Amino acid sequence: MIRHADLNILWLDPDNEKNTRSLAKYLDAMAHVRVITHPGFSADGSEFNAVVTPGRFTDPSMAPALADFVERGGQLLLFVDRRTTNLPAFCGAQLRPAGPHTELRVLFDNSDHPIAARLPDAFYVTTDYRAFVPADDETKTLLYTDWHYTHKPVLVSRKWGRGQVSCTTLPMDGHPVLHRIFYRILNDTVSQSNPRAEIGVGLLGYAPSVGRGHGLGVQKTAGLTLRACCDLNPNRLETAHRDFPDIHTTVSAAEFAENDDVDLVIIATPPNTHCRLTLDMLAAGKHVVCEKPLALDSRQTAQMAAAAAKADLHLSCHQNRRWDPDYVAIKAALAAGRIGELFYLETFVGGFHHPCGYWHSDMTVSGGAAYDWGAHYLDWIVGLMPQPIAAVTGTRHKRVWHDVTNNDQERIQIRFTDGAEAEFIHSDIAAARKPKWYLLGTRGAICGHWRDVAAYTPDSLHYFQQYDIPATEMPPHLVVHHRDKDGHFTAHEPALPPRVPWAFHRNLADHLLLGEPLGAPLADSIKVVHILEAAARSAANHGKPEVINV
Repeated sequence: MIRHADLNILWLDPDNEKNTRSLAKYLDAMAHVRVITHPGFSADGSEFNAVVTPGRFTDPSMAPALADFVERGGQLLLFVDRRTTNLPAFCGAQLRPAGPHTELRVLFDNSDHPIAARLPDAFYVTTDYRAFVPADDETKTLLYTDWHYTHKPVLVSRKWGRGQVSCTTLPMDGHPVLHRIFYRILNDTVSQSNPRAEIGVGLLGYAPSVGRGHGLGVQKTAGLTLRACCDLNPNRLETAHRDFPDIHTTVSAAEFAENDDVDLVIIATPPNTHCRLTLDMLAAGKHVVCEKPLALDSRQTAQMAAAAAKADLHLSCHQNRRWDPDYVAIKAALAAGRIGELFYLETFVGGFHHPCGYWHSDMTVSGGAAYDWGAHYLDWIVGLMPQPIAAVTGTRHKRVWHDVTNNDQERIQIRFTDGAEAEFIHSDIAAARKPKWYLLGTRGAICGHWRDVAAYTPDSLHYFQQYDIPATEMPPHLVVHHRDKDGHFTAHEPALPPRVPWAFHRNLADHLLLGEPLGAPLADSIKVVHILEAAARSAANHGKPEVINV
């Protein structure tokens, strides 16, 4: 847990449209934000930090009271549509005539502005074109659009007394990036009272791929600074120091915990150490991000969550695959109602290959076969199907690979309280793979088929070298099957969004520094451990369903 300053927003809503606005839902989802709806502004508004006026500025009589609210330190965000003719003088800008409805390329006037941190340099919004004419140099352009080879302001801001007024001609629900920009504007007053310039990060554990990946993610994310690394293996510390020469390295976890330059610890050690190390780091006053799975059982996750809450510290799990292009595309298709109500989901990972000889294949350290990839795949399931769980069934096979303690195949079936079902299979003895994704809805289905891709490089002696890209790292071939109102089915391949580099670390910084929502909430990672634990009990009891309530 990390506490952010309370942000109280007055949403002026004469047309009673707040509940249909995705911006309002985005703001309401944050625990420290309170949005109160009222048709007009007449009181002094002293209980609010910010005021939002959607649509046109319908009541000029409110202008003096709003100007007084801003002058006393409030934040005003004014949305303008094509029907608006004039703005109050204290807004510091007037409007150009409205133009055509079209797609606009929107950019930050100053890419180093704090509001622009970790956001894309440019994005596209379809709306009515309309621009501002700033009154003077006191009115600053935050966002502009390219229009006929000139820069036209579409979001401007002006200091007025101790507060600030911002005006935009962009739609409040036009793009997810706009939600974050508008929140940052509204939050500016309270965030300035408790500024956090950056978060010092330490890595606890430096496995060759995971440790370096986290180090690069921190290094490439504004607001995060890599300060230290701890590992029991001196050779790994040498590697860490070569990768990141400016960091402090130590084999002592106690010395690492006492490092005042470290605010946040990323625990990248085997799963059977996650609980103990998390409790130690929280006791030392550090925020914690833990590798997945969060822990091996629900008793441990309860201890970890309670310790974080008691200390008012952040705890989350490194669920980086919440940003995988196929998962993002499926989530968008479900949100758009492309297959109706989702009631059945299957997901699969595996093949027929000898398990690795590392700790991943040892049940006492890893938790079991399903705890490895299952930490990702079950997280996807609870992200797509957030309803409460009624029961979990687990089955296991041990038939081929007897030199490791993990089972060869594990299946987890989940039944939700509304009757929906989900299934996950991890198999190392699947000579023919099932699809990665199989989702059924009341109006269609989504299938995701594995793609085997090889890369080739020239070789003067052997003509070429072939490098197989792991199928788990390639977005699958997604197909959405949709039944239209006439009963006809169409199939199409949805466009996959580009993979955003270091998206998890960017989201982490946005949450810690600005209070924006986590893409992978702690509660979901705890639910995943409940599922894994229940499936293990079920498998040990010959597949008898385990009733749980999470």
